[in-house]
Amino acid sequence: MSEGEKLIASNPSRSDYFIDEVVEAGLVLVGTEIKSLRTQSPNLRDAFVELSGSAAQTEAWLVNMHIAPYSHGNIWNHEPLRRRKILLHRHQIDKLIGAITQKGYSVIPIRMYFKKGRAKVELGLGKGKKKGDKTARRQETDRQREMDAAIKSKRRG
Repeated sequence: MSEGEKLIASNPSRSDYFIDEVVEAGLVLVGTEIKSLRTQSPNLRDAFVELSGSAAQTEAWLVNMHIAPYSHGNIWNHEPLRRRKILLHRHQIDKLIGAITQKGYSVIPIRMYFKKGRAKVELGLGKGKKKGDKTARRQETDRQREMDAAIKSKRRG
């Protein structure tokens, strides 16, 4: 995380994907959503990116991200699970569409943060892990932990 960024939320299901590329994007939010983000964290667990529209007018939407209603809001408070538009350049959207259609990638939000007072979301372009991939990774970290413990105990004497 670079200077001037304040982490709002991170996606715990990031470990279910092999992330190949990361893209920073802005979000179109309403006033009560920003106020709610500043007081409590959103839930990115089941969120995903949906690309919709015609070939020339494709837009990116963040779907299924939960932002709790603002506690001091009134009757015009926002819907917690509404679709939120993602602000990306045309070439970034075209690149995402190509990766999704040709290579079978998924686009998931990795983390959400404030940068210079604006809410940003980091999108990851990656493939889903299989159960065997997760098991192999867990075994590798366990082996590494055991080796580190053995080296540490040997140094102690």
